[in-house]
Amino acid sequence: MSEAATCPRCGAPFLCGARDARCDCFDLELGAALRERVGREFAGCLCLACLKELGACPRIDARAGDALSADRSR
Repeated sequence: MSEAATCPRCGAPFLCGARDARCDCFDLELGAALRERVGREFAGCLCLACLKELGACPRIDARAGDALSADRSR
């Protein structure tokens, strides 16, 4: 069953389905480097909007740490 959660990146409330048999985030294609960085930088799951935003970044590596920060000023 999905759990109420707060995204540690942007602070938005969301329903985390990572423990369910099916979650929307399962369909996202995130590279191994990005998954590793997200796991290191954040405790818990990120909301789908943040995961999609990060997945759209052309490259996440050691020099691209700023991309992991949520910039909601746009």
